[in-house]
Amino acid sequence: MKLTRTKTMILLALAACSATAQTGRSAYEFLDVPTSSHAFALGGGGIALIDDDVALAQENPALLGQEVDRQVAVSYMHYMGSANFAGVRFGMGVGERGAWAAGVRYLNYGEIAGYLPDGTPTGSFTPTDIVFEGTYSHDITDRLRGGINLKMIYSGYEQYSAFAMAADVGINYYNDERDLSLSFVLKNMGGQLKRFEESYDRLPFDVQFGFMKGIGESPFSIGITAHNLTKWNLPYYGHSADEGEEGDLKPKSSFGSNLFRHLIFGVQYVPTDRFYVDLAYNYKTRTDMSAYQRNFLSGFSAGIGIKVRTFSLGVAYSMPHKSASSIMLNLGLNIGELI
Repeated sequence: MKLTRTKTMILLALAACSATAQTGRSAYEFLDVPTSSHAFALGGGGIALIDDDVALAQENPALLGQEVDRQVAVSYMHYMGSANFAGVRFGMGVGERGAWAAGVRYLNYGEIAGYLPDGTPTGSFTPTDIVFEGTYSHDITDRLRGGINLKMIYSGYEQYSAFAMAADVGINYYNDERDLSLSFVLKNMGGQLKRFEESYDRLPFDVQFGFMKGIGESPFSIGITAHNLTKWNLPYYGHSADEGEEGDLKPKSSFGSNLFRHLIFGVQYVPTDRFYVDLAYNYKTRTDMSAYQRNFLSGFSAGIGIKVRTFSLGVAYSMPHKSASSIMLNLGLNIGELI
């Protein structure tokens, strides 16, 4: 892969590593990659997901609570290509109504060969992003909880580096009797403190709504997450039906396409509080990959999770590209129950 020594070309290379980067909105799309396998299994739409999983604080800081009893969670994701992401987070209750968590994420995009504009090789480099996070939540009432997540972000791409700060603010309403969860989140508010070069790069600010509801007395629940609400028009590119694989790319932005590209649909099966199975469909992921040889499974994701005493294990899988898949593993440990 040939790259010039410019920030633009390096960022384009990183965009190829992330399905969420197809809109080209900012240089920090990796902030939207989940660290919770439970959220990843639901297509990245976990802002209203109720579970005692400290990793969910990244999706919505209001999902952190005192039910997280000195819990540590470790996550690993093999993303598309040679990208590998890892993270660790610890959380615990504070006072009668509060909880806090701290974590770090490390994103490695694999080795990339660098070249000058005239084709002279400059050696290989490994682009990386590191995110340090701190979260606090507070129970406003018995059913309403708010939270904030602060992030310090370092990016190093060959000879270029940048530093940014961001914050997520979320609120969650949960009615246990009706098995109903509603969430509202403002994500990635902030900006760069140190630029790559002359111009500032935007963070992927987003407004999200989440809904999850149990179906009667059954072990099934359904969820819908509305995302990318700061912009209605989300065009994507696809081949014309009569032009085949090598045809010209044509933008598509019909009303129906835009509507469904803002929505993530999920179904969850929870027969006991120690086991779950998830299946989700993210139409935006599917259409983003339309110009990159998607397959039937593009846009779908699935996962399972089990809890045994103080341990929990989650696994999630998706295949956005016909030649590349993503898998995530989560391991949780409730240290408080061991003491």
